[in-house]
Amino acid sequence: MASASVTPLSSICSTSKPPIPKPPPSSSTLTFKTDDQENLRNQQLVPNNSNAISIINSSRREFVGGMGLIPLLVLSPPPPHSEAREVEVGAFLPPLPSDPSFVLFKASPKDTPALRAGNVQPYQFILPPTWKQTRIANILSGNYCQPKCAEPWVEVKFEDERQGKVQVVAAPLIRLTNKPNATIEDIGSPEKVIASLGPFVTGSTYDSDELLEISVEKLGEQTYYKYVLETPYALTGSHNLAKATAKGNTVVLFVASATDKQWQSSQKTLKAILDSFQV
Repeated sequence: MASASVTPLSSICSTSKPPIPKPPPSSSTLTFKTDDQENLRNQQLVPNNSNAISIINSSRREFVGGMGLIPLLVLSPPPPHSEAREVEVGAFLPPLPSDPSFVLFKASPKDTPALRAGNVQPYQFILPPTWKQTRIANILSGNYCQPKCAEPWVEVKFEDERQGKVQVVAAPLIRLTNKPNATIEDIGSPEKVIASLGPFVTGSTYDSDELLEISVEKLGEQTYYKYVLETPYALTGSHNLAKATAKGNTVVLFVASATDKQWQSSQKTLKAILDSFQV
């Protein structure tokens, strides 16, 4: 840094004239906490000290720039009501009457765009009260394509860091069959259905060797295909449980996922959540 030229006070003052008083410190004067504080303060009073002026101007620009951000912070709107709540579900969902260690989630039209459009029938499942609902990117939510979506979309997602995560994926029926209002049996065998929906279980690719178990469940008039998968290369987790059914114009897929560590302690809980899912 270039040194400022300072005129010695002895050359300014003489014995015949009183000393020239120092001007009062300006509001823009910088404060330095050093042993040479007095000398540096004198340097700041020199008009040609370009370095000090540059620092002061820079500080002013930063202050003004920062002030410009305040309206954005203050005026930013709160997140829409339809977005996920960053609180434990036990704070807003009712306990399951038959087992208070779970709460019951019943999806309604206020929860997702597809439910509001009537493309998905209401569904429900249970969750431990410590789980939280997570936000879904707009490109995955189906919000941009309702009421007519050509590709599957994610309805809702919940997770717990210690136990795993669950999500509901909906796919247009036309993607799997040309028959309107087809049942899951009309679409094909459990093996055929999981071959089509497998990538939406794993988040990447599906290999039939990853399928460990298949079962068929009947709840009233609704048939469900259930799957147990071991997926070491899946993005969703190394363990996945899935349950699929068809109703109206949509195939609905429920997925429960866990890592190896989560699976050791939560597989019983995840299976209970999967069994509770119904449309």
